[in-house]
Amino acid sequence: MNSRIKVTPTNITDLRPWEIFVFGSNLAGKHGGGAALTALKRFGAIMGHSVGFQGQSYALPTKDVNLRTLPISEIRSHVALLRVTATKNEDEIFLITAVGCGLAGYTPSDIAPLFRDFLNLPNVSLPSEFIAILQPSEL
Repeated sequence: MNSRIKVTPTNITDLRPWEIFVFGSNLAGKHGGGAALTALKRFGAIMGHSVGFQGQSYALPTKDVNLRTLPISEIRSHVALLRVTATKNEDEIFLITAVGCGLAGYTPSDIAPLFRDFLNLPNVSLPSEFIAILQPSEL
């Protein structure tokens, strides 16, 4: 595997001090299920906060305030903001989960292309299912 492409573990229960758990959220900031609930219970996510840093987590919206799935174009904007954030915080490792592929209902084939520009960021890990789509020969 290319040493620059790091794979996010599938079941994250603990973080090192420099790691950030990136989870799919909703614009209402209700962290009630999936990775969002994990972020709330374990990594400092805050009810009512829908975007960005929260404790040792980072909320990336995939649903709107009414808990309906956001269109890919809106998720793309939030992914772009995450990329800027990761670039500005190079001392932290962003463990990106399969955002949008759980409760939001998208497939990895829908979401992975949004993260193509993350492949060369040294402080980011991606889910194996995203890497398999973006660079299948690397797995």
